[in-house]
Amino acid sequence: MVSILVVDDEKIMRDGCVRILGKEGWAVQTAASGEEGLRLLREDPFDLLLLDLKMPGLSGMEVLQQVKDLHSHLLVVVITGYATVETAVEAMKAGAYDFISKPFLPDQLRIVVHRALEKKALQREADILRQEREKGLREIAGEKSKIKTIIHCMADGVLVTDHEGHVVLHNPALVRMCKMETPPPLGELLKDCIRDVCLKDFVERIRQIREGSSVSQEVVVGELTLMAQIAPVRSEEGEILGAVTVLRDISMLKAMDQMKSDFVAMVSHELRAPLSSVEQQLSVILAGILGEINLRQKEMLGRAKERTHALLTLINDLLDLSKIEAGFVVQHKESAPISGVLKRVVEILTPQAESKNISLTLQLSDVLPNVTMDTGNMEEVFMNLVSNGIKYTSEGGSVDLFARVQGSHLCVEVSDNGIGVSAEDLHRIFDKFYRVKNAQTRKITGTGLGLPIVKRIVEAHLGTVEVESQPGVGSRFRVYLPLEPSAKGEA
Repeated sequence: MVSILVVDDEKIMRDGCVRILGKEGWAVQTAASGEEGLRLLREDPFDLLLLDLKMPGLSGMEVLQQVKDLHSHLLVVVITGYATVETAVEAMKAGAYDFISKPFLPDQLRIVVHRALEKKALQREADILRQEREKGLREIAGEKSKIKTIIHCMADGVLVTDHEGHVVLHNPALVRMCKMETPPPLGELLKDCIRDVCLKDFVERIRQIREGSSVSQEVVVGELTLMAQIAPVRSEEGEILGAVTVLRDISMLKAMDQMKSDFVAMVSHELRAPLSSVEQQLSVILAGILGEINLRQKEMLGRAKERTHALLTLINDLLDLSKIEAGFVVQHKESAPISGVLKRVVEILTPQAESKNISLTLQLSDVLPNVTMDTGNMEEVFMNLVSNGIKYTSEGGSVDLFARVQGSHLCVEVSDNGIGVSAEDLHRIFDKFYRVKNAQTRKITGTGLGLPIVKRIVEAHLGTVEVESQPGVGSRFRVYLPLEPSAKGEA
C-alpha cells in the first residue's frame, strides 16, 4: 500500500489531507512539526512527503535538506501559500518534486499526488531495469571471464578470425604451437602475423573456409605435427561471420604410428621371402614335377597354395601402405593421359569380370586433358576400385567407368550395381583393415587395405576420393585429380 506523510503545523490542513487521500485507499500519517516529521521518517519508509514550508521551529526548507540526506529518492511535494511561490520554486531547486499552493481543492491535491506517485512508480521500474542491466552485465562479464580462462587453459591452440581474416581471439597454446615470437594483435590480419612459410597454406585454408564447410589439415611446424580443425562461424541466418580453428599436437601419435608402420614393414619384409618360397614349392608339387599326387593331396595342397597366396597379397599390401605412409610413393610423376591407364585396367580385369558374367564398360569424354601422375600408382588405384566392384557384384551385374572434366579437376567414376554398403559402414571403409562383415561378404576374400591404399595414393596426387553407396543398389566411387594449369584454362 502507498504510504504518505503530511507535515503541516495547521491541523485543518492535516485533517483535510487525511480525509481526501484516505478515500483513495492510501495510508496517511501526519506530523505537526518538522521535528516530528523527521522522527517518523527515521522510523518508517514513506512513498511521498507533503511538506509545509512555513512552520514554526524547524522550517520546511530545513526539513527538506535533512530529508534528502536521509532518503535521497523520497519524493517531496511542498505546500505553500500564495505569497511564497518564489520560496516553493527555491525548494524545487533544492530537490522537491512539485508544489501546491494553499488553499487548494481536493481534486488539485489528488492530481498532484497522483502525478508524484506515477513518478515514483516510474523511478522504481527504472531502478529495477537498471539493476537487471547491471546484473546482466556482471553475468556477461563473468561468462566472458570464464570463457577466456577456459580457452587460455586449453592445451589445444584456439584461433578465431572474422570474415576478413582479422584475428578476433587466440590463446597462449596457439602462440606456442605456431612458434610465434609475440602473440598476434587482435584486429590484425592473420596473414600479416604468420611468418613461417610452412603455415602459409594453413592460413590460406582458413581464408577458404568462408566458402565451404569444415576441413581438417595436418600442419608441420618445426618438429611439431599439428592437426588443424577449421570450421566456419555462422550467424542465425546462416551467414558466415568468420572461422574458428583448433590446433592439436599429434606429434606423439604420428611418432607411434610411424613406429607401428616400421614394425609392420619389417615383419612383412621378413615374411615375404619365405612365403614366396613356400608358394613356389607348392606350385612345383602341384605340377607333378616331384611325382604323382592323388586327388585328395592335390585338393589340400591347392587350398594351402591359395592361403599362402592370400598371405602374400596381404604382405604386399602392407608393404605398399608402409611405403605410401613413409612418403615413398608417387616417385615418377609425369604428364600422361588417364585414358591409357583406364584402358589397361579394363583389359587386365575383363577376364575376371567375364568369369562372373559381369559387364565391364569404359566411357571416356571426347577430350580428356593430361594429368600429372605416377601412372603405376594410378593404375593401382583403379585396379583396386574396379576389382572391388567385380568382387562385390553378383553374377550378371555391371561395373562401369566414366571419365570427364569437372571444373578444375578430372573426375573418374567407378560404379557398380552390387551389394552396396550401409550408412553405418560407409564412413569406415577407408580405414586400414576394415572390411564390411555380413552374410553377403563372408565368402569374399580381401585384406581390408585396398581402399586405404587408394585414398593415400589419390591424396598424394593432391586429389580426393568420394563414395556413395546404398545396400542392394550398388556403389559409386569418384576420384578427382587436379588438372594441369594449362588444361584448367582450356576447361
